Amino acid sequence: MTGAYGDESLRPDLLPVVVGGDIGAYALARQLHEATGQQVTLIASQPIQAIALSGYIEVVYRKVEDLALIAVLRSLAQGRRPRSAVVMTNLDSVAHTLVSHRDELEPTYVVPFPSRSAMERLSNKVSFAQACEALGLRTPRQVAITGADLAASDPQIDIPLPLVGKAAIGSDWDRLNFEGKRKIYFLDTPEQLHDMWEDLRRAGFESTFLVQERIPGEDHAMRSVTAYIDSAGSTGVIGSARVLLEDHAPSLIGNPVAMITEPFPELWEAAERLLAQVDYRGFANFDIKIDPRDGQPVFFEVNPRIGRNCYYLNAAGVNPMLPMIQDLVDCRPGPRQEADREALYSLLPHHLLLHQLDDPVLRRRVLRLAPRAVDPLLDPAERSLRRRLLVAAQKLNHDRKFHRFHPKPLLRRR
Repeated sequence: MTGAYGDESLRPDLLPVVVGGDIGAYALARQLHEATGQQVTLIASQPIQAIALSGYIEVVYRKVEDLALIAVLRSLAQGRRPRSAVVMTNLDSVAHTLVSHRDELEPTYVVPFPSRSAMERLSNKVSFAQACEALGLRTPRQVAITGADLAASDPQIDIPLPLVGKAAIGSDWDRLNFEGKRKIYFLDTPEQLHDMWEDLRRAGFESTFLVQERIPGEDHAMRSVTAYIDSAGSTGVIGSARVLLEDHAPSLIGNPVAMITEPFPELWEAAERLLAQVDYRGFANFDIKIDPRDGQPVFFEVNPRIGRNCYYLNAAGVNPMLPMIQDLVDCRPGPRQEADREALYSLLPHHLLLHQLDDPVLRRRVLRLAPRAVDPLLDPAERSLRRRLLVAAQKLNHDRKFHRFHPKPLLRRR
């Protein structure tokens, strides 16, 4: 087997492990396969078919909950020498589990996630806003509501509609399941706000929930910044992308499905200052929106992991797994790498993206970049015809989903 970057990328000594079973997990597996040339072990209870049919992913069908996951990881690495395995995930709850049990996994595994204190300071959206304020970075106005606040009656919110509702701690939200659960709530009326509180009460929500002002602007006002901070505290990798379109299905709303990679140096500098403030190490992914009213960035959150759309870094010219492995496995942090190549990263058929996108400048960029577009699921290394047909069908299935959850521009009220 040959690595995607030549023989120097072959790592027969390394066990790459991914936890999770969605598109983001496949993207991580592809990155690790291209960086090492090795089969990737993936732990999931119900992985998507694009994973199950992969030629280089070996699936371990297990639940990914806390102690059971740690037991599986230890079993996989039993008898291996120090720093000969790496574990990655795109799930907040799993990231918290890995960090909480770091002592049981190291030194056999390298765990490219921040310390528990750094994770708590930035992944909690309440303390994230405080950290941003200390550096003069803008975040949405927000009110924090605890489970106890919900018990007696609907909380009073002193921010005018329209609003956005979201959990303050992603890992707590990941562990809560109830009918009608959404990743983000868009609230236009008092009735919608009341219904949300009722849902949370019925679900037994006990964590912290945020109600925020809604920053105006279309999907393409969003920016994504991804960074890897190495063991010496320096930036090993940084890159960014302009979102074109987000998913609008309730459980996935806010996840980008089409982006154009490009450098945003001012956002990079702000993200690096935030991470340095808490002595951060490992991968981090920022969601930022440009307010169309004044052109200023509004920082929404940082995920203490690489992000579901991590493969846009590869599209922009840098496989982030290579410098991470050089840093944590080989103990040789490398020079800073900036993923600054322009590319179209898209999970959608081009006709759907163009039909949804009504900005003429962005449409022209998409048309120019489309012939070399990158979809993480479309890996040339995959040889299964069945898998190729399945991925093609899923790609076309986005038409139906967008027609249902995000009517086309000509049908939307302007």
